[in-house]
Amino acid sequence: MTLIHATGIFFAGKGVMIKGPSGVGKSDLALRMMALGAELVGDDYVMVTGNNKGRLTMESAPNIAGKIEVRNVGILEVSFRPKAEIDLVLCLVTAEEAQHLERMPEQKKMTVEGIDIPCLDFYGLEVTAPEKLKAAIKILSQKY
Repeated sequence: MTLIHATGIFFAGKGVMIKGPSGVGKSDLALRMMALGAELVGDDYVMVTGNNKGRLTMESAPNIAGKIEVRNVGILEVSFRPKAEIDLVLCLVTAEEAQHLERMPEQKKMTVEGIDIPCLDFYGLEVTAPEKLKAAIKILSQKY
């Protein structure tokens, strides 16, 4: 088991692990996706484990299960999904770094516990981020 500084959501039948440094918008993007029907798996930290199908599973750290930080507001308690397989990793970038993202990125992978997962560098604070994430789930899940 690996503890990763990330937020996990489950949307459209897919698990998405959102990574990035503090303040880059992990919880913000998760909150906006939850408004569209996503379920929170865990906020701030998720425990990741390889399973017997060669897939990675994420779950919330027990002490913060069902809680999400709403920056400048407080901690919100929400219903949550205890566990989800990871289908996509979003590596959030800052606004400055987003200016250098490729328009048509090559497929990247992230390896955790010896298992490769599709990974996408992503700017999570732009207005269209939820729609782009929905598209990324559709596009990348066709390849996975």
